[in-house]
Amino acid sequence: MREPAFWHRPPSWTSSSLAPLGALYGLVAANRLQRQGFDAGIPVLCVGNYHLGGAGKTPMVLALAKLLRELGETPVVLSRGYGGRLRGPVKVDPERHAADDVGDEPLMLAATVPVAVARDRVEGVALARSQGATVILMDDGFQNPAISKDASLIVIDGDRGLGNGRVFPAGPLRAPLLPQLERTDALIVIGNGTAAAPVAAAVAAREKPVLSAHLVADEAQVASLRGKRALAFAGIGDPERFFRTLRGCGIELAAERPFADHHPFSQAEIESLIADAGRDGLTLVTTEKDLARLRRAGEGLPVWAREIVPFKVTLEFDDAARLRKFVSERLFRAREKKFRT
Repeated sequence: MREPAFWHRPPSWTSSSLAPLGALYGLVAANRLQRQGFDAGIPVLCVGNYHLGGAGKTPMVLALAKLLRELGETPVVLSRGYGGRLRGPVKVDPERHAADDVGDEPLMLAATVPVAVARDRVEGVALARSQGATVILMDDGFQNPAISKDASLIVIDGDRGLGNGRVFPAGPLRAPLLPQLERTDALIVIGNGTAAAPVAAAVAAREKPVLSAHLVADEAQVASLRGKRALAFAGIGDPERFFRTLRGCGIELAAERPFADHHPFSQAEIESLIADAGRDGLTLVTTEKDLARLRRAGEGLPVWAREIVPFKVTLEFDDAARLRKFVSERLFRAREKKFRT
């Protein structure tokens, strides 16, 4: 899905005309948030966002998985496998599965951390526990009440914020903001922009932690691209964030090609991009998630896609100790609660 431009502009006639539908959608979504979820029996940490589209959830999941391992935990990611055909529950195996099977994000994450894909979240919990999970790390699912969460960490982009602040389809919000704020345990603001400041202030007023983080590129990879002109393409929730990151690293972008989120690239599309890059002497660069959609089960990248350079980024926190303390306390609190019951 490509986000409508009016979602990220001041309220307009278009968004106002859709506001009644947004009110109805928001009422259903808010009521759904009230439901009691299934107790997974082990701690559940959820990484989500308030709105449709990208905000940096995948780098946040990877950062949390790394932190949990440092704490001696065995995290397993639970995902619904958006874009994949398998309903699950299934453990993602990069040697057997492609993005068409399990979705691009689970396939990318599975290179680093065990991932269980399941449309039925409760069945996904059972699979994760059978894999030896001591903590379930939910990739998205903040608005899904099926599983009880011990902590919900919400990611927001500092440059984009919440757009026009209206509920889908009038705007990008998945539910009215207030009931989402009430269920937020920590807010992660990515980048230096100020668009998320009102939300950050609202979360801080509830005495919940607000943490700042930045996407950091691999230094060796940046060095290899400096001095070259690039054609960058991306089919993620916010392609512009990817382009900004490249430019911020001093990489010259001669051309930018945005696609809709989770765009299923065809061989012809990739060959056209390669031809455009080759004609102008450009290096073709994309995100790790986009490259995951091009991989084939059991063979990796097809020959026709091997000229593409994946640009790897990690999420780094301005106050990593505070995040570590928050996660440790939530794990302790979750286990103490489960012990009492």
